[in-house]
Amino acid sequence: MSPLFASRRNGATPLDGVDAVFADLDGVVYAGPHAIPHAVESLNRVAGSVPVAYLTNNASRSDEQVAAHLTALGLKPVARDVVTSPQAAMRLLAASARPGALVLVVGGDGIVTELERRGYRVTRSADDAPDAVVQGFHPDVGWRELAEAAFALNAHGGPGEPGGIPWIATNMDWTIPVERGVAPGNGTLVSAVHTAAGRFPEVAGKPEAPIFEEARERFGAANPLMVGDRLDTDIRGANRAGISSLLVLTGIDRAKQALAADAASRPDFIVTDLRGLHEPYPEVERRRGAVRVGRAEVRVDGRRVVVEREGEGIDLLRAACVAIWECGTAIHALDVPERLYR
Repeated sequence: MSPLFASRRNGATPLDGVDAVFADLDGVVYAGPHAIPHAVESLNRVAGSVPVAYLTNNASRSDEQVAAHLTALGLKPVARDVVTSPQAAMRLLAASARPGALVLVVGGDGIVTELERRGYRVTRSADDAPDAVVQGFHPDVGWRELAEAAFALNAHGGPGEPGGIPWIATNMDWTIPVERGVAPGNGTLVSAVHTAAGRFPEVAGKPEAPIFEEARERFGAANPLMVGDRLDTDIRGANRAGISSLLVLTGIDRAKQALAADAASRPDFIVTDLRGLHEPYPEVERRRGAVRVGRAEVRVDGRRVVVEREGEGIDLLRAACVAIWECGTAIHALDVPERLYR
């Protein structure tokens, strides 16, 4: 049961009882090259008491490159603290291709580094008859690279026919937050290859299990907390893995998406920024058909969402989420006050 619905000890923070923090990067720690306000100091404070692992679906860089970026921002990770979707992809690849196999790469250094560490050979051309295809995001991926993947996948038959070589996607994020805004992510590039090849890949990154399995094993974490900005990857994946989750509203998903979250994608905690990791998280109370969080109080009356008390800060959103999630009516059928979306 989500802590949003459970009674919590007064003064408890989202970190209480946690033995590791798994933090997403894009939209949580940084947007483009720059740190998100309050992220660095908050995570450094966490690292003083429990390990912090940085989980990223972005396959464009190696773990060492990511660690160097984080260090430049003021964090203190080593490469081992970075868990990448290419590392998770190697778990899937090992089940179908032995070291020494030739792998066609669509993507950047993050994939190439992990393949070479494990003894695989790398190619960029379908003409080399690769044994597998691994595809991940890189901003320079274009039509030619996508076409090579399709040629390789279709080499043993037409689109959709059986007998093709393994195809592993590092992740299926449809969008990626960058400095200038929101841009197409790896999911859009994978979709282009899917259209040409007529088949779907195995997926290694969030919300699939391999990246969470890699992180839990590496850090020996029994009760980690996943911190993310996306409901469809970070939060859904944590829920699938049986991991507590915290949604921070500094990236892709904001109040509107949180209110509309389906049962598989609801976080245990919602915070405005990462300072919320260290702040007492208020209890959820139910009074006379209303949900109260802090001083905020919301109820659902038929198809109307009614704000009884505004409360302070993000408590109004927290109360509204619980009230809407518990009412049993889809949000599109409800009359929701516009101020809740803000």
